[in-house]
Amino acid sequence: MRVAPPLLRPSFSHLRRLTDAGGLYEHAEGIVPRTAHGYCVDDVARALVVVCREADPELSGLQEQYLGFVVSAQSEDGTFRNRRSADLRWSGASSTEDWWGRALWGLGAAVRRPASSTAREAALAAFERGAVLRSRWSRAMAFAGLGAAEVLAVRPSDPLARALLADAARAVGRPAAAASWPWPELRLRYANAALPEVLVAAGSLLGDRSLLDDGLLLLGWLLEQETRDGHLSVVPVAGRGPADLGAGFDQQPIEVAALADACARALAVTGDDRWLGGIELAAAWFHGHNDGATPLVDTISGGGFDGLEVDGRNENQGAESTLAAISTLQHARALLLVGGL
Repeated sequence: MRVAPPLLRPSFSHLRRLTDAGGLYEHAEGIVPRTAHGYCVDDVARALVVVCREADPELSGLQEQYLGFVVSAQSEDGTFRNRRSADLRWSGASSTEDWWGRALWGLGAAVRRPASSTAREAALAAFERGAVLRSRWSRAMAFAGLGAAEVLAVRPSDPLARALLADAARAVGRPAAAASWPWPELRLRYANAALPEVLVAAGSLLGDRSLLDDGLLLLGWLLEQETRDGHLSVVPVAGRGPADLGAGFDQQPIEVAALADACARALAVTGDDRWLGGIELAAAWFHGHNDGATPLVDTISGGGFDGLEVDGRNENQGAESTLAAISTLQHARALLLVGGL
């Protein structure tokens, strides 16, 4: 399913609407930020990744603001707190849960494409503090590993980044023996494509062909699992196991964005058009080629809707969904510019 080129351009209008001097508001009611819910590192780190991809100097201020937020969330031992209220107070324990991994991913992106030399130095210092740690959660490790891959793109011999990426691949694990369910978990859960993506990254950047092959195998299997009748039908919030058949709801934009990220990396590493097709399906999902025939990106506000439901969509446009739409359309735009879409 081809997507009209004018719809492939990501908009940062709603991201700016959700952002103020304190950070990026996590939730919105419609397009209005829910300030009472405050901010979180999970979303600000995601935002840091997407703005670092842009060459637009008008976004450099956002990059430095998001970077400052992530750095301020870090404790001296390298762990991170996640939640910050609108009055700028941090709450909750500092840990190596998902937000630690996402923070390292954002920091890695800022090392690779900094707004300034000062920003690169700050990002690298914070990355190095966090990169000596490890998490017991596979997705946190995958996110951190993707941050390490960003660092290795510009510092290929960096010992901390190389060790973290290798450990992230080990945390994900190898494909299971059953051809019908090679996934290294009993159920598909959330941000699933980040797992094969970090294997692809580790295989290509660390020179390990077996890891690369494992990542491509799992990503190909996942893409098949999440494609139905010519469009994406991604894992719902409750997850999906071998016995789960048919479309599931609610479907979250983060699943589609993770798949687009992984396919973009696989395409860059292999040049195989199969992965171009995955990015195309992801962009099309946001424009209504999905199980509900419902657009999940607002071309007026620039926001992303908060989920595909069995009878429509969640009309709120929070940070996670907006960033998922931006990220996916960034990949689609890149392919459009080189004639891939």
